[in-house]
Amino acid sequence: MSIRPILILPDPKLRLVSDPVAKVTSDLSPLIDDMFETMYDAPGIGLAAIQVGVPQRIVTIDTARNDEPRKPIALINPEILWSSDELSSYEEGCLSIPEFYEEVERPARVRVRFTDRDGSACEMEAEGLLATCLQHEIDHLEGKLFIDHISRLKRERVVKKFTKAARRDGA
Repeated sequence: MSIRPILILPDPKLRLVSDPVAKVTSDLSPLIDDMFETMYDAPGIGLAAIQVGVPQRIVTIDTARNDEPRKPIALINPEILWSSDELSSYEEGCLSIPEFYEEVERPARVRVRFTDRDGSACEMEAEGLLATCLQHEIDHLEGKLFIDHISRLKRERVVKKFTKAARRDGA
């Protein structure tokens, strides 16, 4: 396992729509393991494969608190089947937009279908932080960032700030 570099805004790869995984094989295990290690090291609670430069529909999530045992979930080809009309608001952040947080309103509950790392078809219903995290990470697979859910003015400011930093750092 190894920690992979995380793409940072304004990297254009973050806007790519990720490709479905055609077949779940053991070849995916090193990527999934690296994604978990990268996510835990960052530290974060979710990571999409595109954030480490791999345009495949793979997401890793672990919403366990620091004082709780880890609860890692790997989702391959996840899709939202249903979302509630009821909304909830969380202060979201993103490993690809470091140190920027903003309130985002999303459906409070979702039902998601995915394939697990063993190739089994799964469904899960989630609420609270897990529901928000699932929606956030699945957005990444569509080339969307959480800043797409905030006002245009705030979004333009953060994009400008990160574009300026990237130029300064020679990226």
